[in-house]
Amino acid sequence: MAFSKSFPKQVKGSSYPHWEEVSLTDAEEKLEEDKARVENINLMKECIDDAKSIVKDKELKDYQTDFMHVAIALFEKRASHAVYWKENKAKEKFDKMFNK
Repeated sequence: MAFSKSFPKQVKGSSYPHWEEVSLTDAEEKLEEDKARVENINLMKECIDDAKSIVKDKELKDYQTDFMHVAIALFEKRASHAVYWKENKAKEKFDKMFNK
């Protein structure tokens, strides 16, 4: 099922916007998912490094599970989800279609 999102489009002479739905093609959706995956892998690696640094800096015991718990907490705060990338792509398409 294709990803879609609605955006408000100003209508001349009306104080209410008209909502336009923009859908991604399967290829566009897959591309955004792939981008999000690569970005999230890099982000998780950074979070693991940051977690190691935090544990070392605070002189905590350096168990791998502790690193991973801290890394996961950091990742959950920082992670950009696939929906974010898809929404960005849909907004880009909307802008091209209606803000020429």
